[in-house]
Amino acid sequence: MSLAPGQRLGPYEIVSPLGAGGMGEVYRARDTRLERTVALKILPKEFSCDPVRKQRFEQEAKTISSLNHPHICVLHDVGHQDGIDFLVMECVEGETLAKRLEKGPLPMEQVLKFGAQIADALDRAHRSGVVHRDLKPGNIMLTPTGTKLLDFGLAKPAVALVSGSTLTVAARPSPMTQEGTIVGTFQYMSPEQVEGKGVDGRSDIFSLGAVLYEMVTGKKAFEGKSQLSVASAILEKEPEAISAMKLLTPPALDHGIRRCLAKDPEERWQTARDLAQELKWIAQPGTQAGTPSVAPFQSKAWLAGDLRRSRRWLQFSLGSCSSAALPLRNEWFVLKSFRRKTRRSPRWDS
Repeated sequence: MSLAPGQRLGPYEIVSPLGAGGMGEVYRARDTRLERTVALKILPKEFSCDPVRKQRFEQEAKTISSLNHPHICVLHDVGHQDGIDFLVMECVEGETLAKRLEKGPLPMEQVLKFGAQIADALDRAHRSGVVHRDLKPGNIMLTPTGTKLLDFGLAKPAVALVSGSTLTVAARPSPMTQEGTIVGTFQYMSPEQVEGKGVDGRSDIFSLGAVLYEMVTGKKAFEGKSQLSVASAILEKEPEAISAMKLLTPPALDHGIRRCLAKDPEERWQTARDLAQELKWIAQPGTQAGTPSVAPFQSKAWLAGDLRRSRRWLQFSLGSCSSAALPLRNEWFVLKSFRRKTRRSPRWDS
């Protein structure tokens, strides 16, 4: 179902469509009471009859309302009219990360800045007991002030658990997503999502690792000709080394992304906060973490030039040694001649 410009849902007047997805359609609208532009997300009528979709839609409203973070889209209102359920959200101006990636990889400065902001947003969600479960470039908006994390339609309520000094998030059972149900976007799913297992915040960290990989390289971490082949790659294969494609990638970032993409959740960053802190540290000016390692990336021309410099240095060193040895050699000849003469001269006895 499509809404026409000028049509109203309560005090909200439709201006133009913004996009559509599996969980509904999004429109630019005008709040006639406050005279501000908002984004209106509606659940189509045919979905309102589906209890699972309706429950997810309602869950998204509750989820977003519990989150207050500069890099998470703000929920203003909820409503129902003429059989249509809708959410009224902050209208974020900019382009999605997916759209930006069509032009190629991002500059390293932006990768670190945006990555840290997304990790901060995830940390806020996880600490509020929410796992996003559908983190992908299409759900990240790039704005003049930074990033905004969107679409919590597949988010799952969770409970924060503290074990020792490590904070993890364990999902509560939910009728919307029972064990064995696969939800999300395949190319950014964690191995446990692909297998239909229970997920926690570390699943989002895996997804963010796949997003960061694509931001750096311009290529998806896991590719295939079908969902089955993509799922197989996620479960069994390691993505191509970033350093092989982007020679100047800071080693600390390469390591950080590989840690995000560990198959075993126990080997990943255990909290999004840890990852955010790592990205901020790498981005600090003057830190060696942001400096590419030179040795692995030396070109043949550089090595040839280095060899010539080494050969000249060796010749200079040998020449210096020879020059230094010359006076000593001359003195040895003088001493030897003097001894020869003294042996031949008559001996005078007193």
